[in-house]
Formats: sequence, C-alpha cells, structure tokens
Amino acid sequence: MNNLKEPVKLRKRERTKGGYSLYLDITVDGKRTYEYLKLYLVPEVSRADKLKNQETMRFAEAIKAQRVVEIQNGRFGFENRKTAKINLFKYWDVVMERRKKEDSVGNYGNWYSVKTHLLKYAGTGNVRMCDVDEKFCQGFKDYLENAVTKSNKPLSPNSKNSYFIKFRVFMQTALQEGVIYKNPCAGIKPAAQSEEKREYLTMDELKVLAQTPCCKDVLKRAFLFSCLTGLRWSDVNKLRWSDVREQDGFKRIVFRQKKTKNLEYLDINEQASALMGDRTDDDNRVFVGLKYSAQMNLELQRWCMIAGITKKITFHCARHTFAVMLLTLGTEIYTVQKLLGHKELKTTQIYADILDKKKQEAVTKLPQIL
Repeated sequence: MNNLKEPVKLRKRERTKGGYSLYLDITVDGKRTYEYLKLYLVPEVSRADKLKNQETMRFAEAIKAQRVVEIQNGRFGFENRKTAKINLFKYWDVVMERRKKEDSVGNYGNWYSVKTHLLKYAGTGNVRMCDVDEKFCQGFKDYLENAVTKSNKPLSPNSKNSYFIKFRVFMQTALQEGVIYKNPCAGIKPAAQSEEKREYLTMDELKVLAQTPCCKDVLKRAFLFSCLTGLRWSDVNKLRWSDVREQDGFKRIVFRQKKTKNLEYLDINEQASALMGDRTDDDNRVFVGLKYSAQMNLELQRWCMIAGITKKITFHCARHTFAVMLLTLGTEIYTVQKLLGHKELKTTQIYADILDKKKQEAVTKLPQIL
C-alpha cells in the first residue's frame, strides 16, 4: 500500500447532453476498478450552476476520502484480509447446505448444478472470494450462455436464468454476512426469462386419471389433492394435521408457503378433504410416505400413461391444472390469484393467456360446413 501514492482518483467524463459525470478510478493490489458516483456537473451558465457544481465536487471528494480510508483499513471490496481468502467453493457448500434445510430437494439440486458449472468455468477449485470481481461474475454469465448439461445438451434459457440468479443470491449472502464488502454481481442483470410451456390436465383427463389405479396410493391422493387445491409439492409434502382446521362448515388449511414464506388461508372442498384421509395427531404429516424421488416421478408418469394421458406430467402440473380449471369454470382472476397465493396478478394472468389459446385452438377445429 505504501507504493500507492494515490489509490483513488476522482475523474470526470463528458456527457453527450452537456456537463460531466463523476467517477472514481480505484487501484488496489494492482487491480483497477471504477465506481460511478451518479453525480453530475452541469454547464455553468449562472452563479447558481457554479455553486451547485462546487457542492457536487465537495460531496464527490468526501466519497473519495471515505474510499481511501476503507482501503487503508483493508475493507475496500472485502471486509478483512481473513475473509478475503475464504475459498469460493467451500463457502458455496456452507450456503448450499443451509439452503437445503430451507428449500425443496429440487431447488437444492439446482444449487449443486450451479456449483458444478462454476467449477467448469473457473477451471480450478482454488478460487478465493477476493478473486470474484465484476469480470469474474460477467464471465460466468457469459459461460452459461454456451454451457451444456450432463447429456451434452444446451442449457435451457430458464436454466441459464435460474443458475445465474442463484449465483447472485450467493454473492448477496456473502455481502450480508460480511464475507465481502461490495457485491461485484449487483450491476449484472440475469437474462430475460423465456415463457415456458405450462402443461396441465383438462377436466376430462383429470376425471379419467382419478378413476385409474396407481400403485402408489399416497402419490395418487397427494397429486389429486394438489389438483383440487393448487398447493405446490413442497407445501403438500410438509402439510401436517395441525395446519388443518374447521371454519364455518369448511375445512381450512392455514400454512406458510415454503417458497414465498407468506402465511396463507385456503378453504378446501369435500373431495380434497376426503383425499387427506382420516385425521391423526396434530404433529403427523397428512400424506405419510410422500417423498421426492426419481422413482416417485416415474410412477406419476406410469400412472398417467395407464390413463391414456401422453402429456409430460410432473407434480407441479397439478397446480397448473387447478388454475386453468378455475378460470375455465368462470372464476374471477383476482380470486384465482388469492387461491394460488400469487403476489402479482401478472403471474396469474399467464393462466388466462393459456385459456385464450385453448379457445383459439377450439374454434379452429370446427368442421368445414361451406
């Protein structure tokens, strides 16, 4: 640090519409970065303009002085020299295992996949947190654009988006926990997420499926229950009898969504109630024996095939089925939003768009009469 006579320089850049923007040119340990202050000098056509520019410069100089102190204390970019040397992948494992306790198994699998791609991108497991700068973050985003799966297929647009968002969450976690002092990923936005096809069952298909035997009774009951309530896999799986209450002649489920952490109140009909079976102790799970596994997913596909349904159905399709059924039956979209627990109406609107497409498909299939 003694060799650095001036680690932080205040510079200005001319703007096309007149005046200048101010930024800091920072050099620490041979690494050069820029911090744009969002402060601007205006053309001085009056005394008021001159006074305004003087005030802006004083503010910029104060920020510059603060950065110099941070560098001298070893806090610029990283909280201290000790945390700066933390291994990226070891810290990733700590965060990932913590998420395992909070998220679904599938989401944990995504975190593991991101780590795999990070290792491929870095080319080594010896990456320190102090090596993760804006260039590293942008490089990882660019890497994902051409990354492939284990079966050598290109990553889907939504996988690229999801993986980079998880990396951003990881970096933000590091910032909150004092591992880093500034998040180099903050200014890099994930790519726009493409609209994915939302597969669902029609009412006729659901009726046939309900009458078709399934070798896993708990899977059948849980899937049909989700079709009639819109609950996600994670919420069905963790549902306990203490969450089920009687309210004004209705059974009501009071639960906290695992994905959003929001507290929800959901009334269910008699069919959904019957699918839960007989009530047991409050601490017991409602759907005992239900667990996420490749075998369970295979049984779901096999059950659908026996019913003559050739669509690629996953457990989450039950939630889509619930939403489309309600809209088909004329339920107001705001009510559907509340039943699904969506924060934003635009999320629910996707199902209305699906319904419009189905209407268009239906009229095009009318027979030729002319």
